[in-house]
Amino acid sequence: MSELFFNVAGPCVPGKHYIVDPLRGMNDELMDLINKEQYFVIHAARQSGKTTLLWELVDKLSNSGKYYALYCSLEALQSFPDPEKGIPEIVKAIKTCIETQELPSGFAGNADYSNTTGVLKSCLTRYCRSLDKPLIILFDEADCLNSNTLITFLRQLRDGYVSRPRVPFVHSVALVGMRNIRDFKAKVRDDNDTLGSASPFNIVKESLTISTFSKNDVMSLYSQHTAQKGQVFEEAAVDYIYDQTSGQPWLVNAIACECIEKICKNDYSVPITEEMVKTAINNLVRKRPTHFDSLMERLKEPRVRKIIQPLILGEDLPDRISDDYMYARDLGLIKETDDRAVEPGNKIYGEIIIRLLNYGVQETLITAREDDKLPKYIKNGKIDINFLIREFQDFWRENSEIWVKRYEEDLYQYVEAAPHLVFQAFVQRVINGGGEIHREMALGTKRSDICIEWEKQKYPIELKIYESEKTKTKAIEQVQMYMDKVGSKDGWIVVFDRSAEKTWEEKLYFEETTVGDKRIRIFGC
Repeated sequence: MSELFFNVAGPCVPGKHYIVDPLRGMNDELMDLINKEQYFVIHAARQSGKTTLLWELVDKLSNSGKYYALYCSLEALQSFPDPEKGIPEIVKAIKTCIETQELPSGFAGNADYSNTTGVLKSCLTRYCRSLDKPLIILFDEADCLNSNTLITFLRQLRDGYVSRPRVPFVHSVALVGMRNIRDFKAKVRDDNDTLGSASPFNIVKESLTISTFSKNDVMSLYSQHTAQKGQVFEEAAVDYIYDQTSGQPWLVNAIACECIEKICKNDYSVPITEEMVKTAINNLVRKRPTHFDSLMERLKEPRVRKIIQPLILGEDLPDRISDDYMYARDLGLIKETDDRAVEPGNKIYGEIIIRLLNYGVQETLITAREDDKLPKYIKNGKIDINFLIREFQDFWRENSEIWVKRYEEDLYQYVEAAPHLVFQAFVQRVINGGGEIHREMALGTKRSDICIEWEKQKYPIELKIYESEKTKTKAIEQVQMYMDKVGSKDGWIVVFDRSAEKTWEEKLYFEETTVGDKRIRIFGC
């Protein structure tokens, strides 16, 4: 048996990588669509197993003896928005894939590349006529196609699809990428444009998404390593990984790699513990690998900001069927929970979002306070949260205008979320000093919660934007629930008042109240 390893670069290969069944939960539905000659979409976030699934499906279909199955990536063609160049390149890509995957020859032998609006259809028709079995094509990275090339490509697929009762054509097609079919439409037309009644999108039967790993999938993946190398993942470690990743495949593999290769240095006699996992996650967050960078680059897009900024603030989002909402969800940046709440796609993404958006503040604070050898907020082995927030009140009074202006001018422009982002950067020093910060964000909650953990002590803090005199009353009710959740008798509320009419003397205050056995401190900013 060859040496297997956890893969974090490209598709997983059976016999080379530890792997979970790529077709898990989708096999029957996919086979039903293919057997019924349907065209369909598969969409999922980056590095969630799309290409691995497609190659597994190609092998399954080919081994059945009923079909010719072709995998074709369109990723390299995103620089051809003009169909006069783009369509011939697509035909050539299909031809190359047919040759390298050793399907019967004869595709595009006499292709007329000057016929941009028909060459793809005619080549596929002639090829399908020559085959002794139906052809299935799985187009990976289909959403990389741009503008008129995408429209012309889809129109020719549609023309071939509707002519199939009389003219041979592709039996079944999958369009695969990060985006759902509705986002294909948003990508190729302006708000006032229409693609007409013969829309190239109306042949799609289903739009499917790949599920993240279940906890059992994670356990199965890690047990393969244990079986081969003898190294055990402790139950608490697996639980924590699943809690932090929500089963996102790349994260599940990357954390295992970090633990095994960097922390244990490939000493398989050392069990993987929860503490190792925490260290591995912090290492990944600090290193910000390409997976994070490519995903977080989307935060600059206005359509993504429309969703993520309200998420940070806990604001309502009335339209959950908008293209922008669906786009952020398809990217994996957000997810819907079983009770219809909307949260970051997983806790690690939530952490990355905050750290990326407040990175400039963090760097400024680190530079300004690098001579703080003994943090003033640590007293008698505990964090003095009152001292920490009072210190922030002074900082916010002196620097709020500066940082709000910076958020207006930077590439991300999360201006409304500036108070929350600056505060979380301010308390980031606790993590740098050996503590932990747990962040909770969800649309519609009207708040953002963080829990500082230091030496097994928990300090829940709720961040609110002032709206009316009822804000504090509501905050007290909400923080009590958060205190119960984290198991603390002490809680803190920070209320940001953005009113231009009020003076700093009115905005900055401290109040303390007791509700039953709970003590709550309220700070105005």
